Amino acid sequence: MIDSLVTAFRAPDIRRKILFTLGILFIFRVLTNVPVPNVNQTQLANLFNSNQLLGLLDLFSGGGLATASIIGMGVNPYINASIIMQLMQGVVPSLGELAREGEYGRNKINQYTRLLTVPLAFAQGYGFSLILQRAGVLPAAPFFSFQTLSLLMSFTAGTILLMWLGELISERGLGNGISFIIFAGIVGRIPHQAAPVATGPDGLLRILPFILISIVVIAGVVFINEGQRRIPVQYASRVRGRRMYQGQTQYLPLKVTMAGVIPIIFALSILAFPAQIALYFTTSSIGWVKSVAEFISQNLNGQNNIPAYGALYFILVVFFTYFYTAFQFRPDQTADYLRKNGGFIPGIRPGRPTEQFLSRVTNRITLGGALFLAGLAVLPLIVSAAIPGTANLRLGGTSMLIVVSVVVETMKQLEAQMLMRHYEGFIR
Repeated sequence: MIDSLVTAFRAPDIRRKILFTLGILFIFRVLTNVPVPNVNQTQLANLFNSNQLLGLLDLFSGGGLATASIIGMGVNPYINASIIMQLMQGVVPSLGELAREGEYGRNKINQYTRLLTVPLAFAQGYGFSLILQRAGVLPAAPFFSFQTLSLLMSFTAGTILLMWLGELISERGLGNGISFIIFAGIVGRIPHQAAPVATGPDGLLRILPFILISIVVIAGVVFINEGQRRIPVQYASRVRGRRMYQGQTQYLPLKVTMAGVIPIIFALSILAFPAQIALYFTTSSIGWVKSVAEFISQNLNGQNNIPAYGALYFILVVFFTYFYTAFQFRPDQTADYLRKNGGFIPGIRPGRPTEQFLSRVTNRITLGGALFLAGLAVLPLIVSAAIPGTANLRLGGTSMLIVVSVVVETMKQLEAQMLMRHYEGFIR
């Protein structure tokens, strides 16, 4: 990989893309350290140490949420808008047809995603401002006050700015811009999380097992993330105009982890949301309401009740892996597409039998991917419980998947561009 980077850096056009990407990432890291006014940093640190949902949101803001910076919302609203649009494609027929119209359809869906990001950023910024005010991080103020409105405008503008920077990386830089921004935020937080553990007593003995486990997990993530089931598809001879094209064999690749990191995000959100709501009722004057709220806040917490939290977390990740895969891959549409284009799976009749075969294969490989994702998600809980003093090192399932996926996809794109340059002399 190092040799590939050195060779790529020698090419002027690729070097410009790499330097442009690094420059945008530098701007992003600078913006994460520009806080909004009137922030109580002590109360802010206490809030994030006791709130799992904010920790998840901070992951996608690159640490900007934990510092209450002007880009505190990060790309969270854009990711939420993208997820909503993907889910709506399976529900709204017009959006599904638009997604199949090639580049024009993708551009229109991207435009709708950007428009949806703005109200989501405003609403999410308002919710975050309420949490900060109730926790004593910011002074309390009414909604129509200058303080609240300026705060919401700052958060919304910060999200739009990051979305624009991400698109600049995608157009003029290297790799996917939004993924690179999340990647930079995760990597940038590692020294901050590891410093208290490494500098403490017996720090080396505590951090060394974590490093070894991380290496094994990264290897597993690469292996599973690149794993796929290749189903052979045979196309019959076709006549176009006056030419006859002989039948050919292609492959339909079915990835083991079609859903990617989305199931972990959904599971964390489902687990964290009831606990966050319950916190508001722990001071209730009604006895049974207070008891229920205290039970939920204590048991749906990755710090207080690890066994119950981990078991529920595992089950939810498996469930959402199947749920999201059902939206990502439609066996009926794939079978219909193969039938219309004269393709068939050897030994399987076109139509309904092909759909049943694809459903059966998808369910089997999704089981392996779901168990892997669920195990990867609860691994940080197991490690933090087994190795005392490493609770801050939560470089777990979501972070590992994002980091490894971005590195692998970027290296693939880099090698593809180098290969294209290698063959340019033959093309000319």
